[in-house]
Amino acid sequence: MSLPDDSRYLKGGPVAQRIIAAVRRDAEEARADGFPPKLVSITVGDVAAVDVYVRNQRAKAALAGIDFEERRFPADLTAAELEAAIQGMNADPRITGIIVQRPVPVHIPIKAIQAAIHPLKDVEGMHPASIGNIVYNQLDLAPCTAAASVELLKETGLDLKGLEVVVVGHSEIVGKPIAFLLMSEGATVTVCHHMTRSVAAHARRADALFVAVGKPRLIKADMVKPGAAVIDIGINTEIGPDGKERIVGDVDTDSVKDVASWITPVPGGVGPLTVAILLRNTMVALNRQRDLYRATYGVADSGVRLAAE
Repeated sequence: MSLPDDSRYLKGGPVAQRIIAAVRRDAEEARADGFPPKLVSITVGDVAAVDVYVRNQRAKAALAGIDFEERRFPADLTAAELEAAIQGMNADPRITGIIVQRPVPVHIPIKAIQAAIHPLKDVEGMHPASIGNIVYNQLDLAPCTAAASVELLKETGLDLKGLEVVVVGHSEIVGKPIAFLLMSEGATVTVCHHMTRSVAAHARRADALFVAVGKPRLIKADMVKPGAAVIDIGINTEIGPDGKERIVGDVDTDSVKDVASWITPVPGGVGPLTVAILLRNTMVALNRQRDLYRATYGVADSGVRLAAE
């Protein structure tokens, strides 16, 4: 779907292209140095929506010069078997990063599986250590959606120091990391959740409003400060008057765009940028692994060469 040429829209595509181009330069340099970057995608069971994500990741990885491998497991795989497979990937120096595609079957504890991935290969930024590092201002391996959302706010050119920010939604992989990422930039952050007494009162004073709750069109024009930046992270499916399905965000874009100075469209906003951040994280992970190999072995050989010896 093509988006209108409106300066109020914060489109993720152009930003993603810039990031992927930079990643490609880094990947070519790493490959020449003997460290070819490689992503491994884990899928458990057959979910049509997952196939769409995997195809997109594979295509963007190819553009970025990063090898991509999909490993599929049956739906009846046990959690212990999956963890064992991940441990093998952790130990394989040819693998730079590991992605677990969601959803997984209900008997697989996703948090435990995410924690089984070594922090050095956690390119999704969802290991407890990766999220914890954000508290200490180590920001270069943050959860992809959270980092993409903050990246789009930076596109506005607003000075983040002292900026009044409200985050509606406090999940461990989106809302909370966004808050910590912005606090590290000097913003003043309020986080709203289902126990907040008046979300509207908080939202109306925000210079920048982030929304990630999974409720279609929750944020209306009267809840937004004139001139604010609105980052809509929600992805919801609704049936329109014509009976057709369409994707909408957590913000009522048609009304809010007349109040806000900037707004992310859905689709076309945060989504396209998330995969680019994943690829950027892959190069962060590779550089950390390269430093570790060299510190451990005292040589310039890559992990791939070491594995072959």
